Amino acid sequence: MNPPSPVKLTLVIASVILCWAYSPIGVHMGLHSYSPGQLALLRFLIASVFMAGVALVMGIGRPNLRDLPWLLVLGFFGVFLHHTSLNYGQQFVTAAASSVLAQSAPLFSVLIAFFCLNERVSAWRWGCVLLGLLGVLVVIWGDHGLGDIDPRGLLILLAAVAWSVYFAIQKRYAHRYSPLTMACYMVWAGTLMLLVNLPGLPAAVIQAPLAQNLAVLVLGIFPSALAYLAWGYVLKHVDVSRASVAMYLIPPVAMLMAATLLGEPIALQVVMGGVIVLASVAAVSLEKHWMRSLRCTA
Repeated sequence: MNPPSPVKLTLVIASVILCWAYSPIGVHMGLHSYSPGQLALLRFLIASVFMAGVALVMGIGRPNLRDLPWLLVLGFFGVFLHHTSLNYGQQFVTAAASSVLAQSAPLFSVLIAFFCLNERVSAWRWGCVLLGLLGVLVVIWGDHGLGDIDPRGLLILLAAVAWSVYFAIQKRYAHRYSPLTMACYMVWAGTLMLLVNLPGLPAAVIQAPLAQNLAVLVLGIFPSALAYLAWGYVLKHVDVSRASVAMYLIPPVAMLMAATLLGEPIALQVVMGGVIVLASVAAVSLEKHWMRSLRCTA
């Protein structure tokens, strides 16, 4: 199979950035009519149906029975815990701040590697974690002020931790299943767990304004389904370290979307904190490349 052209890859990556940048805006709009749990369930019911259609057309592999518990764990961290925490936390922060805080997941991956996996963590990475946490404080300061922040807004950091755990587990099974197969079973498993929020959801759907239901429909199809499929396509043709650099564009794009669609003012401190957080995340991701370059020039 011929590799895709650079233009095609760029367009696919741009679509992923737009989809995931829309996510906090869609959540913000959906929370006007739905509880955080109901919003997460409705979003992934839509995604599950869409993914089922894709799976019927393209075909997916059957999971090994011994892998089922781990696929359920992936669904718990990648869908249930991540999106439930994200929705609850975003009730107390702006969409712009949420997009920055959610991108701090790689920093928590370092902490998980050290405390849970007993991996050696370099002084460089510890410095990146401390710098990133400083950036988080700056974002909080710019969003509501350190004295006025509602602690429940910090649930977005729990969502980032859940995402880090999801990626750590996913690495173990990525070689066994295709990206489409992994995405389908992860979404379906997480949706199954989110069914605890089903009571009251049908009535909420009927009562919600059309504009907010359309916002949730877009949320379920694009960030929750198509973006995962597109990202899997990108990772087939581009190194993870190179592809991940594009993810640093999500917060600034989300800020512009929030200012345009929601009328949120862009606080200078949130921008500054976002730059600090993303710089620390980039430094963690590119550590091996930089160290290799230094050894080559030495």
